[in-house]
Amino acid sequence: MKITRKGEYAMRALVDLALHYKKGMRQIQDIVREEDIPEKFLEQILLALKNAGFVESKRGVGGGYFLSNPPDKILLGDVIRLIDGPLAPLDCVSKTKHVKCPKEITCGIHSVMLDVSNATAEILDHVTLADVCNRTKGMAERRAEHQMYYI
Repeated sequence: MKITRKGEYAMRALVDLALHYKKGMRQIQDIVREEDIPEKFLEQILLALKNAGFVESKRGVGGGYFLSNPPDKILLGDVIRLIDGPLAPLDCVSKTKHVKCPKEITCGIHSVMLDVSNATAEILDHVTLADVCNRTKGMAERRAEHQMYYI
């Protein structure tokens, strides 16, 4: 598994929307400014997320983007799979894009990569946008506390 820049930006955009959940819609320009994502690239990403049902949008004055579901219902694993494909490091251990290998049964590499794939999925399929938001808020609080000691 390799998370591309597009995958990273998709997660960052969704976390931005999650941090503003129930506060109204977010305009693309606000996400661009907060997350430092190129606007045209963000437009493509939001379209893909909209087509997959992760976000919704409203046009016109006061329009923007918002999450289709609560942040605690959106898993990072699902987002990464949508944007970057399977979590598995090799096709022969992928559950969604499996490619049969004649050595699967006797291959030590296959065995290790299956463990890697399962461990990755175990983490990413249990971490929600709400979990990431909580970590983000906690890190911001710790940074603010740390800066107070050095002022």
